[in-house]
Amino acid sequence: MTVSGSSTPAFEPLRELLAANLADGTELGASVAVIHDGELVVDLWGGAARPGEPWVEDTVTQVWSVTKTMAALTTLVLTDRGEIDLDAPVSSYWTDFRRDDVLVRHLLSHTSGYAGWTETLDVPGLLDLERSERMLAEQEPWWEPGTASGYHMIAYGHLLDGVVRAATGTPLAEHFRTLVAEPLDADFHLGVPGTLALRPSSLMAVVMDHVAALEATGFRRLYILNGHGGNVAPIRTALAEFYAGRSFAGRHAPDGLVVRLRNWWDLPRTDALRRSLYGAGEGYHATPSEIAITQAAHPGHIGDVSHLAAPGNADHADMTDHAGDNYAEAAGFAAQFPDGRVLSHSGLARREHGEALLAAAVEDLAADYTAFMAAH
Repeated sequence: MTVSGSSTPAFEPLRELLAANLADGTELGASVAVIHDGELVVDLWGGAARPGEPWVEDTVTQVWSVTKTMAALTTLVLTDRGEIDLDAPVSSYWTDFRRDDVLVRHLLSHTSGYAGWTETLDVPGLLDLERSERMLAEQEPWWEPGTASGYHMIAYGHLLDGVVRAATGTPLAEHFRTLVAEPLDADFHLGVPGTLALRPSSLMAVVMDHVAALEATGFRRLYILNGHGGNVAPIRTALAEFYAGRSFAGRHAPDGLVVRLRNWWDLPRTDALRRSLYGAGEGYHATPSEIAITQAAHPGHIGDVSHLAAPGNADHADMTDHAGDNYAEAAGFAAQFPDGRVLSHSGLARREHGEALLAAAVEDLAADYTAFMAAH
C-alpha cells in the first residue's frame, strides 16, 4: 500500500507501520503528522478517504474531541482580549443560565456539573444549538459546581458557545475562524464551510458512502431523497455524475443494484410550483422555496422574511453552473456572497408557499416512489 508524504530517517518505522495497517485493513485511510522540537518530522497519508476517493494531503476529516481544545483556545483568546472573565459567573453573560454559582472557568475545566443533558436529546437536537444550549441553561447541574470533575464529553462546545455568543454576540465557531484559524492559515473548521458543502465532489462522496454501506448489507433497491434545497446546481451536478457512472471510480456496480436519486424540488408539480412562485428569484443557495418550507414545517425557526431585499449578486452569471464550486476557498465565497445567497431572493418566501410546496412534494414523491418500486 502506497504511503505519500515525507518523514525523517528516524521515523521511517512509522511510515512502514502506516503502510502495513493500510495493507491489512487495520486502517482504510489515514494521515499522521509529528512535530518534534518544533520541526515537522512526519507528514504522511495514504489509503482511501471514502469508496473511490483517495486520501490526499489536505483531506478534511473528523477530529472528534480535538474540537474541545479549539473551543477552549478561542475562549482563552477572548479572555486575553478582555471580553470574557474566567472568574465571572456564566449567568453574568448568559442571562438565561439559571445558576449563579457556575463560573466560566468551571466550564473550561469540566468542573461545572453540566457534563450532559438531563433530558433526552437526539442527534438533531444536539445540532440545534439554540434548543440544546437552552436546555443546558435551564437544567440543574449533576454535582455542585467546582467541587468535582467530570468529562463534559458532548456538552463542552455547547456550553462555551453559549457563553461566547452571549458575551460577544458572535458564535464561538466564527471567533475561532477569525481569531485562530485564519491568522495561522489553518485548514481547521468548527462546522463545514460553505464551499466544502457546495462542491459536487463532496456531495457525491456522501451519496457513494451511503450506497456502499447499504449495498454491503444486501440492499438492491435504493431510493434516496435529498431533502435540502439550498445547493441546487452542485446537487444536480453530483446526481448527473452518479448516473453517468463516473463516480464509481472503477468499481463495478453489482448486478441487480438499482439506485434512484431525487431532489424534492425537481419533481414535476413541485418544480412547476416553485418556478411559478419565485421565477428567477429562486436562485441557487438560500432559496426562497427551502425557506418557505422551513417556515411551514418549523414556524418557530424562521419568521417573516419579507423585509429582505433582492440579493446584490445577480450579475454573477458564473454562479449559474456551479453555485459556488468555482470559488476554491470559503473566504472567496464569503467575500462574493456575504449573506450566503446566490441569486436567491429569500424575501419572497411565505409560510403559505411552504405549505403548498410540501403538499406538492409529498404527492410527487409518493407517485415517483411507487413507480420506482413497481418497475424494479
